[in-house]
Amino acid sequence: MTTPLPHPTGLAYHRMGRSTGQHRWWRPLLGTLLFLGVYAVLNIVLFVLSYVIGAAAGLRELPDGGLDFGPLVDTALALAAIAVALPLILLTVWWPGRRRPGTLSSVDGRLRWRWLAWRLLAAVPPVAVLALTAALLPDDGTDSGELGAWVGWRSFLGALAVLAVLVPVQAAAEEYVFRGWLTQAVGAFVRSPWFAVLPQAVLFAAAHGWGTSWGFLSLLFFGLVAGWLTIRTGGLEAGIALHVLNNLLAFGVAAAVVDGLSSDETAADSPWQLALADMATTLLYAALVLWLARRHQPQSLSRPVAVPASWPAPHMPPQVAATATITSAPGVASSSPGGADDLPGRGPHSCGPTA
Repeated sequence: MTTPLPHPTGLAYHRMGRSTGQHRWWRPLLGTLLFLGVYAVLNIVLFVLSYVIGAAAGLRELPDGGLDFGPLVDTALALAAIAVALPLILLTVWWPGRRRPGTLSSVDGRLRWRWLAWRLLAAVPPVAVLALTAALLPDDGTDSGELGAWVGWRSFLGALAVLAVLVPVQAAAEEYVFRGWLTQAVGAFVRSPWFAVLPQAVLFAAAHGWGTSWGFLSLLFFGLVAGWLTIRTGGLEAGIALHVLNNLLAFGVAAAVVDGLSSDETAADSPWQLALADMATTLLYAALVLWLARRHQPQSLSRPVAVPASWPAPHMPPQVAATATITSAPGVASSSPGGADDLPGRGPHSCGPTA
């Protein structure tokens, strides 16, 4: 177990990579490269296994080289290919990150299940508004405008059971990789939360492919808001909750119609009407999260670690050593890189909006 570095005011979420004495400049870079390499290998293995099983069963080959398992199984395989990133990124935090995997979940060092439950409740109204808006939107001219045929209750409920298991893991995996690892990897080098949030949002949108300009903008906006809420509330729970319900809605609607799960369209292909509706409901969700944060006060900074009297290193200048000794005294306020001073208008453990 590593010894925590002294942080008299605690650390903001994006600075948690510096919460132990094991941080080195190369650890985030090496961790990212190892994650990408092992993730690619795991996906190749998953593809080969599925191909061997499908070929043995005599399944038809698709134009992309895969085998046609049917819409539901193909969707399940695609979700599983993303979901494997979750345990992999947690292992990356442990090694080579050399810190507790729980520090990727929140500043409290764990996933705060009660706070996640509140976030799921907060996400229900915005997602319901988005569903209603999408149903009322006029046809954008890209299809015939006809509704797909209902698949029947047996097929629909079977698909929902599979989606209910895989979609939350898939959505959480994306949050842990983008809002989690990438935010903290960048935050290990920069103090400003704004610079830590922007790269992951761009990569998150790019990872969904290029469909329409509005679709890309909608994904970028989601990444920015989810990243901002992660730092404001000190954990990934807010992003996970909205991401899970959004994806359950999208996949659930697709599962309700014949061949709906066979579609290659993603959020990146959204028309401008749906993209604007999605961004509006994301803002509504953010407002609800901040309102609940003022009421429940989730921990937004890591727990302060007092500076021991013997902390200053032998080569530390006398002025710095004296300052470190003073800040170790009880009741004396102090600032710390990546701590409360990095959140504009914020005090320790505050999570309300800036006045």
